Amino acid sequence: MLRSIRNDIRVIFERDPAARSVAEILLCYPGFHAVRFHHAAHWLWTHGIKVPARILSHISRTLTGIEIHPGATIGEGFFIDHGMGVVIGETTEIGENVTLYHGVTLGGTTWNKGKRHPTIEDNVIIGAGAAVLGNIRIGRNSKIGSGSVVNRDVPPNSTVVGIPGRVVYREGNVYADPEGVGGTPDPEGKAIRCLTEQIYQLENRLERITKELESMKESDKVRPAS
Repeated sequence: MLRSIRNDIRVIFERDPAARSVAEILLCYPGFHAVRFHHAAHWLWTHGIKVPARILSHISRTLTGIEIHPGATIGEGFFIDHGMGVVIGETTEIGENVTLYHGVTLGGTTWNKGKRHPTIEDNVIIGAGAAVLGNIRIGRNSKIGSGSVVNRDVPPNSTVVGIPGRVVYREGNVYADPEGVGGTPDPEGKAIRCLTEQIYQLENRLERITKELESMKESDKVRPAS
């Protein structure tokens, strides 16, 4: 447990430039508290002590604003930044070194029992307000843009944006990106810029044709009658 706590503190120092001291992390980071509660609740859940596990999870949600079902499986290096409004469903599986921002939902899309929540592989970043829904897999080293809604599998080393989420392939480890989540591509903006350029070109062409027609009309006026 002490090794896990030390690792969580190290991860927070690495990923949150606002972290100033160990005491601040221990006392003031709801994501850290939620993960600690979850470790205890998950142990109870996996040992068949279901109701106390749910009670502990409920207490954690009340204190931190983060709801993690005790049945969810979470790997090492997990970090929830800010955390308010994060929801992680029962059959969610989270790999190592995953980062979630506030308002993220890892939810289900069916009322049937069984695996109904997403699997998040290693080194994934999920931006604020994003929703990853259903029994889908988010490939390692991928990034989900803020506010995106993802309901299909995402290949490794990808970036997803939009509603519904669309994949923009981008090789490399997202943690090495100096722009972080802010570096998410904007395919809609790119499409709008392309359309704007085409409209500009068409307007220029129409202006040239109009001038040529006016010039021809002026020539016809000054031409002497035969």
